[in-house]
Amino acid sequence: MRFDYGSFNGQPFSGPDSLFPSPQIMRLILQYGQKGLDALENLDGDDSEILQGLLDAGLLERDEGTGELKLTPKMVRGLEHKSLLEVFAGLQRGTREGHLTQDPGRSAERSEGTKPYEFGDPISELDINATLRNAIARQQARATLDGSPEKTSLPIRIDSGDLEINLSEGQSDTAVCVLLDMSGSMIRYGRFYQAKRVALGMASLMRSRFPQDTIDYVGFYTTAERIAERDLALTMPKPISTHDYQVRLRVPLDKAMANPESVPQHFTNLQMGLTLARQVLARRSAANKQLLIITDGQPTAHVQTSANGTENLHLIYPPSETTSMLTLQEAMRCQQQGIRFATFALIDDYWGMDWVGFVDKLTRLTRGLAYYCTSEDLGSTVIESYLSGRKRKNFVH
Repeated sequence: MRFDYGSFNGQPFSGPDSLFPSPQIMRLILQYGQKGLDALENLDGDDSEILQGLLDAGLLERDEGTGELKLTPKMVRGLEHKSLLEVFAGLQRGTREGHLTQDPGRSAERSEGTKPYEFGDPISELDINATLRNAIARQQARATLDGSPEKTSLPIRIDSGDLEINLSEGQSDTAVCVLLDMSGSMIRYGRFYQAKRVALGMASLMRSRFPQDTIDYVGFYTTAERIAERDLALTMPKPISTHDYQVRLRVPLDKAMANPESVPQHFTNLQMGLTLARQVLARRSAANKQLLIITDGQPTAHVQTSANGTENLHLIYPPSETTSMLTLQEAMRCQQQGIRFATFALIDDYWGMDWVGFVDKLTRLTRGLAYYCTSEDLGSTVIESYLSGRKRKNFVH
């Protein structure tokens, strides 16, 4: 190995945080997506050097075909790292470090106490002291029954009933799928910005501290799509394209998928999102599978098969009971496959909380969790839920 040495210039060494652009640049990108990147092209004066600096640092690059600015893998890692630091700054003290279970997983930490050995328990957790005490006590009790002096004879013979093992809390692997609401209302109150910040922070957390876990992203709007990690930072909610007070629209699903411009895209199709998430998690081999749903409203779109076998996309506003019922049916299919639910209902505007009843139904049917929080509290709420694995409903004030 070869080393090169030079004189120290008195400047502090670069740390991980100094290798990424300023928080203002990151917020611009997360909040406005591709439009934020395009805005960097229009900087003038002293600010015009910012774009070139990002290109020289390998944080941005240009598409060879279109010349459009793109995020590099280094920039994506930077966004995830910064997002995680911001989210962790809001976590409550005492949050646990892993997904603890009573059954040992791929790794385990000892807890207080011991228990008798049972077939299948790991021999590596054998408590020698407790086992010897059991063997000595058994030997002395037998000597008393035989009328022999109560003293321990060597060698001490250990019976299978003497074995005692340490209690341990296993950390089992988890496959997580984050369902992001991309409907038009998510642009309000910075909801989607906060949701993306949390999703990026989750990726960084898993990669650094829980490498056995996996994370996938699914966005749901009028339809649903899988979101690649590299594309998440630039993903944006669908713009509202109609302001009618009442909408009743039915379109063949294959037509809506082939030509998205033919239908409004800002509706909420949680049913289709759940279907796609279930398919994604089915391909994961983790011991635990979990859905994290981040949404701000009741479903307003669903897919239903007609009598002639055609799959139709229905857009309905105000929300209908049919949409809710079909969405809950799909949630039950997920639950029957062993997928755990945690729903994060964003309630920044209290005048529109009538839809929370749907979240209650979803939580009861799937035996999941429901968190009611503002977009500002979303980060710490999601991360704490993932780390602690709570199994009760939480209201975040």
